[in-house]
Amino acid sequence: MSGFVVKGWCPDAWRPMMAGDGLLVRVRPPLGRLTAAQAEGLCEAANVHGNGQIDLTARANLQLRGVTEAGWPALLEELQALGLVDPDPVREGRGAILVDPMWREGDDTHGITTELRARLVELPALPGKVGFVVDAGARPMLSDAPGDFRIERAATGGLLLRADGRATGVAISREDAVDALIRLAHWFVASGGQAAGRMARHGAALPEWTSGAVSPAPAGESLRPGAHPMGAVYGLPFGRIDAAELAAFVRAHRVALRLTPWRMLLAEGVVPAPAAAMVLEDAPILHVDACVGAPACPQASVATRDLAARLAPLVTGRLHISGCAKGCARARAADWVLTGREGAFDLARNARAGAAPLHTGLTPERAVALLGAC
Repeated sequence: MSGFVVKGWCPDAWRPMMAGDGLLVRVRPPLGRLTAAQAEGLCEAANVHGNGQIDLTARANLQLRGVTEAGWPALLEELQALGLVDPDPVREGRGAILVDPMWREGDDTHGITTELRARLVELPALPGKVGFVVDAGARPMLSDAPGDFRIERAATGGLLLRADGRATGVAISREDAVDALIRLAHWFVASGGQAAGRMARHGAALPEWTSGAVSPAPAGESLRPGAHPMGAVYGLPFGRIDAAELAAFVRAHRVALRLTPWRMLLAEGVVPAPAAAMVLEDAPILHVDACVGAPACPQASVATRDLAARLAPLVTGRLHISGCAKGCARARAADWVLTGREGAFDLARNARAGAAPLHTGLTPERAVALLGAC
């Protein structure tokens, strides 16, 4: 693969990352939810201090793009005033918590996440890409989403604590869930997890108290664009939305938004209606993962999203187009993956970005010809 740099950490609001189009500032709204006022304020800040482009990530975070170094301090203050960034950078850095977006106030997901957020100072210093998953609804929704320490609904109907990369976990109670999660995080660090970087790569045997044989419950039905019992679900092609368009939607409906790791927004209490740049049906474009590519990302050697739009209606299954071998847009394998290398594409099947290719040195036109014939 072409040269790229694995940063070893993910940007957040206190530690933005320089991209080809300016600073990348990541925002983790508490419980993955924005009130209407927070959404409008975020969009205004994105326009004033950035280039007005917002990305919804596979961890259900928002990324504000094109932020200037001079404008970043003011942006940080505004995000704190909106309640979207913790005033303590240490707590903010430890708050990578992905939640089942269909939580309701007072349920297990809501209660556990709220307690965990209140106790972030009790966590050890963890590698920069480590995150938590709280998936305690009636059926797990986040089985394919990234996360190192997981609280899930068990097949027995109770709760379980599971280390990522292990098929089973140990039964826990609602009252003990956060204690157990914090304890597992401390074990991870004490047993050398910093070197591994992620739980799934950590080879140490789990302690006896957490190496149970409890399986997660079968996964729940996948979220789809359109009507939903809680409102309406809108797909964002490649996770991208223009801040002005999102602000106009929120003003028109005075609606709270829930973020999902599937690059969809759940608008609470809204009757489905067309909205600019947001998709209300299960369109082919929503089955394509594509990073921002060149020139917005300095590590990418190819443009990605124009090709992704051309290929979307031609490909059956999941397609991933990555500007380099890092595979930022999709961590897991896809049916087809095109990886940029030295200005051209490598094509692999049932693989992650950077995998051994079936074809190399493809131009966009050749990639369209190959995948269009599959």
